[in-house]
Amino acid sequence: MSSSKRNSSSPTGKPVAIEASNLQVEASAQSGPAKPATVGRSAVFWVDLKGNILGCNRAATEILGYAPPEILGRNLTALFRVSDEAGDAVGQPPPSMVDSAIQLGHYESRYGARSKSGSNVLGRLALALLGGADSNPAGLVCVFSVTGQNVEASPAVPKPGPEREETSRIVCREIEGTQFILASPVMHEFMEMVDRVAAQSETALITGETGTGKELIARTVHRSSQRRSRPWVDINCAALPENLVESELFGYEKGAFSGADASKPGLFELADKGTLFLDEIGELQLQTQVKLLRVLDGQSFYRLGGHRKITVDVRIVAATNQDLEAGVTAGRFRRDLFHRLGQFQLRLPPLRERPEDIVALAEHFLRLKAPGKSFSPDAISTLLSHSWPGNIRELRNLVAKVAMESTKPEIAAAQIAAALSGGPIAKRHSTSMPVGNLESMEEQMIIRALERTGGQRNLAAEQLGISRRTLSRKLKEYNVNGNVGEAGSSPGAISSAQQKFFRARVELAVTLKNQQGEEVSVQGVNLSTGGMGLAGLVQPLRFAGLLDLSFPLPETDVIFCAKARLVWVGDQGRAGIRFAVIEPALFEHLQHWTNKKMQAEGWDFPA
Repeated sequence: MSSSKRNSSSPTGKPVAIEASNLQVEASAQSGPAKPATVGRSAVFWVDLKGNILGCNRAATEILGYAPPEILGRNLTALFRVSDEAGDAVGQPPPSMVDSAIQLGHYESRYGARSKSGSNVLGRLALALLGGADSNPAGLVCVFSVTGQNVEASPAVPKPGPEREETSRIVCREIEGTQFILASPVMHEFMEMVDRVAAQSETALITGETGTGKELIARTVHRSSQRRSRPWVDINCAALPENLVESELFGYEKGAFSGADASKPGLFELADKGTLFLDEIGELQLQTQVKLLRVLDGQSFYRLGGHRKITVDVRIVAATNQDLEAGVTAGRFRRDLFHRLGQFQLRLPPLRERPEDIVALAEHFLRLKAPGKSFSPDAISTLLSHSWPGNIRELRNLVAKVAMESTKPEIAAAQIAAALSGGPIAKRHSTSMPVGNLESMEEQMIIRALERTGGQRNLAAEQLGISRRTLSRKLKEYNVNGNVGEAGSSPGAISSAQQKFFRARVELAVTLKNQQGEEVSVQGVNLSTGGMGLAGLVQPLRFAGLLDLSFPLPETDVIFCAKARLVWVGDQGRAGIRFAVIEPALFEHLQHWTNKKMQAEGWDFPA
């Protein structure tokens, strides 16, 4: 990200150097009527080292609806809350938010802001440290970038159960000018995983049926990553002739082949420091797969016909509607490339598995084409009964067709059925209306409850309003495998190479003993199979070298003991340690514990 230095003044009158990227802060914000928060706008605040607001731009007053005197002097924690995907507060910002920005120079995470009118505004909160003339911290710049707004749910959307009420709200994100509608619980969970993957730098593989919006997810990964200000380059591997894919990816030199009248950089060079999106990557030829694997492993490459090595820093995001594992078995796709691409795998669910999205998207597309029209209740039922093999693309085209042909303000079920009659209408068992006899309907409801909860019987029984014992009896009665919903139901997969970097948040007492026998009790704040973060470590230099470490492994009866080393030290007692020697049995307990935490977040472990 390019930056420019500007001079300002600290509260003490000393000049400070401000690092910013195309950031314009108005000298004074005038009070005015509150305007709706708009996606893409940014509220800018100048705060002191305790998080108290000293100044803001006009967009801040318009987004939040407050006059400047109502904002100045308040603390950031009074305006922003850590939010879920629907924008609901799930807790206050961690006390270390400002401290982290001071220590690292920056801090960024997803937050929600409640405006003066009471509406929720979704966004990302970023803090950047301001350095004074004496190189000491002098203050911070805080930028709240609006990424979405809550919109009212339609009465036609099937009513969620009590346990899904908060996560079934309709949320609208804007991605590259496209409105991205989220209504179903499964998509809220999926987008939380997309945001987590975006914060990483490794490759990501997006899988899903055609028409589900894989490119939109890929753009979300880029726009939510640290590379957002760098190039975004995309290529459809299936749309190019076989003999052009390699030259497009890696470029060519003049005279490399007939018609190469001048040198041309490849897409990898154009995407340097940014993101390269490879759509339909399953169509790549084997010889191109070999060269792609070399680049992913950080090796240099040559243009076609070239003799100069080229090195780039590119994040690859790939997508496919094919079963790449089957392609590996059949020899059409390299196994090593598949595992390299699948560092993080995002499985985009088809539209038929998220009925709430069918209704929300249909009404959104209808508002775009014919704002004065609506669907009848029977039309909604007809939409829900279709299997949508073409997913969102098919739904959008159908709505556009009936909106154009309808002459009445309300679109009836007959019009939907007529639009679908061009081919066989594949019926499915609707989530809200199973079909068949009573026993068949009961069996369908049990299977769907297990699918929604990822195979967790306690949650499935709670959703069905029955006891765990009754559910187990019904599973035996209908000869239903109790593992329904477990395999492949997770919205994402994490490779074995990345599992060791997974950190779970904890709050536990940790005992450290140095080589001189001195003991100290500190707080563990995150835990992985490779080490943990600490808080409250006073005089860390006294604990340099090999340490004895012990703590109770959360939710177990295991006392974890290991040899460890201090690997980094921050201010205010923060530190990080790496485990050096662990007994195999204890490591197995720790790995089992972290695996459970990863699964709880929705991660699946590929074989």
